[in-house]
Order: sequence, then C-alpha cells, then structure tokens
Amino acid sequence: MNEEATIHPEINSEQFKQLYLVSKVIHSTLDQQEALDLIIREAVRLVNATTGSLVLINPIDGFLEIQAAYGLPEGTELKLRVGEGITGWVAQQGRSTIVQDVHNDERYVQVHKHTKSELAVPLEINGVLSGVVNVDSEKLNAFNENDLALLTELTSQAALVIHNAFLYEKSQIRANLFESLITVGQTINSTLDLDEALNTITREASSLMDSRTCALQLLDETNNRLSLVASFGAGKAYLNKPDVIISESFLGSVVRLKKPLQIENVQISNAYQQQDIARNEGLVALLSIPLVFGSNAIGTLNIYKGKSYVFSNEEINIAMALAEFSALAIEKARLLERIVETEELLRQNEKLSALGLLAGEVAHEIRNPLTVLKMLYHSLDLKFPENDPRTEDVRIMGEKMDHLNNIVEQILTFARNAEPQFKPSDINKIINDLRILVRRKFAQQNVQLNVQLGENLPEAKADDQQLSQVFLNLTLNALESMPNGGILKIKSSSSELSKTNNKPTHVRIEFSDTGSGMNPELRKQAFTSLLSSSKPGGTGIGLAIVNRIIESHGGEIKIEPNVKGTTFNVFIPTNNQ
Repeated sequence: MNEEATIHPEINSEQFKQLYLVSKVIHSTLDQQEALDLIIREAVRLVNATTGSLVLINPIDGFLEIQAAYGLPEGTELKLRVGEGITGWVAQQGRSTIVQDVHNDERYVQVHKHTKSELAVPLEINGVLSGVVNVDSEKLNAFNENDLALLTELTSQAALVIHNAFLYEKSQIRANLFESLITVGQTINSTLDLDEALNTITREASSLMDSRTCALQLLDETNNRLSLVASFGAGKAYLNKPDVIISESFLGSVVRLKKPLQIENVQISNAYQQQDIARNEGLVALLSIPLVFGSNAIGTLNIYKGKSYVFSNEEINIAMALAEFSALAIEKARLLERIVETEELLRQNEKLSALGLLAGEVAHEIRNPLTVLKMLYHSLDLKFPENDPRTEDVRIMGEKMDHLNNIVEQILTFARNAEPQFKPSDINKIINDLRILVRRKFAQQNVQLNVQLGENLPEAKADDQQLSQVFLNLTLNALESMPNGGILKIKSSSSELSKTNNKPTHVRIEFSDTGSGMNPELRKQAFTSLLSSSKPGGTGIGLAIVNRIIESHGGEIKIEPNVKGTTFNVFIPTNNQ
C-alpha cells in the first residue's frame, strides 16, 4: 500500500530532542562528503531503517547518483533518470512518498535485494530541488507519517548543512586554485629556456586543472597551422598527431576568435576532427584557451578531461589567467633567445674591433723598424755591375720593402676607420640596455646586478656603440672573476665641476665586483699593449681595447684597489666640454 504524504502530524517533544541531537551531529563538519555521510547515517538511525542513500542530481548529465550510503554493500551504484524508479519519481514530482511494499510498486528499481519498504523525501538546496533522501527497511510497513515528518525535518536541516559545506568547499577550492595559480606563475616566469618553459606550463596546468592531458600548440611562421610544442600526460597517438590547420579546425576557431571554447565530449562531437586519437587516448572533455600576447593569438592551451565534463566559469577564468601567464613566459623566453643572439653578435663585433685595434698596433710596431731598414738600405747605396747577380737581389729587396710599407699604410687606414663617431650620449640608457643584454648570464652564474643610475646626469660626448663595447667588456670581465656568484655594482654619476661654468666636466661610471680581484702587478699591466696579457691565460686584448676606446673619447679609466674584488672607474667628458 502506497501513501502519498501531504500533511505531517505534530512532532512530539521527545522527537524534537532527537532531531536537535541529530542536527548537532550533522552540523559538526564543513567537509561536504563527511556531511553527506553523517546525514544519511543519522536519517537511518532516526527512523529505525535498515539502509539509506542520499542521491543528488548530476548537474552535467542530469542523472541521479548515490553520493552517500549507509548499510548498502560496498560499491553499490545507482544511476537513474529523473522520473525513473521511486527515487526518480520523488525528484520529478518534488513530493515525498512512503512505499510499504516495494514489490507491489511498479516504479521500484531494485538496489538492495532485502529491501521491502521505502521512505523517500525530496531534497531542496537553496530553493532548488537537488536530490532525494531514501531510507529502506527489510520489513514490510516499516514507515509511518511520523517517520515521514521526522525525515522531512531532518532533510530540511540537511539541505542547510549541504549548502554550507558546498560553499565552504567552493571557497577552499577557489583559495587553493588561486594559491596554485600564483605558484604556477612564479614557476613559469622563473624559467629562462623556452623548451623548459613550455614543459613547465603543461605540467603545472595539468596539475592545477586536474586534467588527463594538457597540450600546448603554437602557431607556425605562416600563422596557418598549430604545431604541438609541449604536452603532459599525452600518449604516442596524440604526440604523433598532425599539425592542426587553422581554417579547418575547432582549435582554429579559438585562435581566430581569441576566446575560450569547450566541448563536453570530443569523442562524439563533429566539431572535433581527431576523434580516433581522442578514443585511443581516453580524452573526453576539452577546454581550449587562446594564448594571447598583445593583440595577437600565438597558440592554444588545451586541457582534456577523461570523462564528460562541463567546465565552470570559475575554471575557465583560472585557465585564462594561466594562459596569460603562459603567453608572457613564451614571449619572455623568445626575447631571451633573441638577446642571446644579439649578445653573440656583439661579441663578434667586439672581436672585429679588437682585430682592427690589433692591426693598428701591429702596423705601428712594424712601420718603425721598417723605416729604419729603408733608411739603412738607401744609405748603403748598394751598386753592383749589371752582370752581377746581387744587382737583382738589391732591386727585389727595395721593391719588397716598398710593398711592406704599402701594406702597413693600408692597415693603418683600416684602423683609423674605427675612430669614434661622437654625438650627445645618454649613459644611463647604455647601462639599461646592458642590463637587459646580460641578465641571462647573471641568472646562470647566480650573480646579483646592482644598478644605481645618477639622476639628472649630463649627456656625454661619445660613440654609443663603442661605449656599449666598453661596458660589456668590463661586465663580462667581472662575471669571469665571480664563477661562484657575487655582486656587480654599476653606478653612474656626475664628476668634478668646471671652473668656468660650474657644470660637470665628466660622467663617471663605476664597475665594482666582489670577485677574485687583481694584485698590484696585474693592475699595473692591465692596460698595456694588446700583445701582452694582464691575466693568466688571457690575451690582454679586452682591457687594452677598453683603454684605447676611452682614450679616443678623451676620457680616462682607473682601477681602484679593493679589499675584495675590483673597481673600475670610467670617466667620459660631457657634451658641453
């Protein structure tokens, strides 16, 4: 016999006391699953039932699923459509029911073979019908209206507990997500190598979004294809998949629209072109986020779940923030690669400049003894009879000395072409450009760069390119002296004042390191000939070049004795001198 419950009798004082005690128990936790388990356990105990289950409607597929059970065999599962079974009927109608003999009710779907009677009450959470609380008994006619009133009141209390636990869990998840996002951002942006950055992005994104597979695809040079550049959790089938053609794919839409898009199940969606790969890899739900830098999309971050799933707005926002970090990290890594290339080019230019100066010095050193040789040759006035073989030797000697003299003149002309091209120069800008150029090397060697730029610094009269070469050389020398880390201070300031116009006469640039230092003998030889060395294993070219350039600017460079490390002070005339 079935009785539809519409009116409940009064609950007596003893039952109110029971409900109060039960309410205290179920309100004792904010953990959602623990709260559900407590609710169904107390529901079974309150009405003297045998078993019970708390069933919620899955918001993704709309099916009713057991979220907590008491007294049922381990692993008992229930998946009903709304309207199916006694539980589904209650969820559909929003009305309670008592079934005194389940085997006489055509709605009944067996969950436990010993069940004979059932009491089911709809569960409304925050005004929305969200599930059903079921209690069952091994006895016929086990429940009455009084039990229904008790269970209805308990369910009302349970709805509040579940709602609070849900809000608490949601806030915890949000806090954990944002904490993880901060950590991910720091991890990604501390990476200098591009490949390492890409692998870090996919690994951290997979962990953060609890995904089965995370993949990162970047646009190729033609901007027509997306190529897989990094992944985490992907198998061979996915790793070997062909490039994605922008004009023909779902991911292409993400790039074109610069908006996140998702597919609940890629295995059955016509919008997804690689369904076979998805089935082989066990990929189901997909969220694809565009990587946007500036106003340009440069690729996609693809997050796959192993089950049918609808990503929430909060999850999408988290993924978008992660994608923004990723785009910045990628562009930073690319910029660093370009900086390294530029640095190498500057080093090559430095070598060419060194060759020019070296050639000039060699030419000067050769020309002096060559001049003496020519003078002695002409003073000897060597003349022999025409048929004497020595006549031809003397002629050839004269021609070869003239030939050597012409070569020397050509070398000197080449060297003179390296003379500085003076113009007003912003020393602070040159130092800032240097800071960007060498920051990768500083990070690799664990050397701290401390830059102190003087305010209102006057313009110097200089060749920017040659001064950049000077500053780079002094910086690299400092790095060589600090292989195990240290500090390099670069400081700019105005120097002594002119007696005529009370304006600074020079700009002073200080390079001070905490490296191995230079003994008095090395300091004395530091700026000597290009052909002698100021340090073991060195050529002496670097500091000689620095000195030559500073001298050609009308400036001066000094080495200050330090207790630890080395300090170079460079003085460059101001533009008003």
